Amino acid sequence: MSAAVLVSGANGFVGRTVVKALIERGDDVIGLVRRPQSDMLGVREWVLEGDGFAGIEDRWPPSYRCGSVIHLAARVHMMQDTATDPLAAYRETNVRGTLRLAKASHAAGAQRFVFVSSVKAVGNSDHGRPLREFDQPAPNDPYGVSKLEAEQALLAYGVESGLEIVIVRPPLVYGPGVRANFLRLMHGIAAGVPLPLGAIPARRSMIFVGNLAHVLIQCATDPRAAGRTFNVTDTHDLTVTELARMLAAKLNAPARFLAVPASWLRFAGTLTHKTEQVERLISSLQLDTSLICEVLNWHPPYSTEEGLSLTAAWYRSTH
Repeated sequence: MSAAVLVSGANGFVGRTVVKALIERGDDVIGLVRRPQSDMLGVREWVLEGDGFAGIEDRWPPSYRCGSVIHLAARVHMMQDTATDPLAAYRETNVRGTLRLAKASHAAGAQRFVFVSSVKAVGNSDHGRPLREFDQPAPNDPYGVSKLEAEQALLAYGVESGLEIVIVRPPLVYGPGVRANFLRLMHGIAAGVPLPLGAIPARRSMIFVGNLAHVLIQCATDPRAAGRTFNVTDTHDLTVTELARMLAAKLNAPARFLAVPASWLRFAGTLTHKTEQVERLISSLQLDTSLICEVLNWHPPYSTEEGLSLTAAWYRSTH
């Protein structure tokens, strides 16, 4: 058996899919979590309490040596952040915590560290052209800033230590078990609520959780990935209106979408102090994925339609 793969955030939305795929491959998996999970079968579970991986190097079990790390755990983006200093809170987990984990895992034998960053490390919109890996980053919220700073800190540590760093920047991730805005959208569509989504031409890159797990595992194992930064998506970007209509069809729900102009939505957002939420809805955010397709010859195993079908089937069976 090859050296173990450590997955941080193993019991999260993406982590569970990554762990399942690794086990199906026959890999030895160490699941690094903050709380024990009774259903993590086939995983060597490591419960590490506390924030920011504090003291992890001294607490690393000698028997838990690993060859590679897929780092998913993070302080995630929050629309209503209650922290006194949000940027400081994000930095403690997403920057300093990530670097602590990288150093400790390298000391435990890891040669490859795959960091799951975010499109938000680059920005919230594409300004008319799909974003590429070498575009000048311009994050505009504390979460995005922390992800970019983590990327930079890891790359510097990789040069210093010889640890192979791979950075993966996904956009919105969806699939069975999805939460937040995507789940709220499905709630509204399934309930037949009229939504102002009938005339939004903006295209938004997304990635199905199964596709993300597939590419993360390749990035953890393929020699060609070392030192690279990759955008990853389903490679087929829907408009907001197309997404809403496809979801309605998959959920067997009526497509009740009002053709409200984007300018009206933007005005309504100003009046209701929800400008950020509206901009996230009506602004285009596409990623160029040609680099990973060329370098790793990677192609998503699931189409967007297949991903949405699986997501809708999960929703219908659980709600």
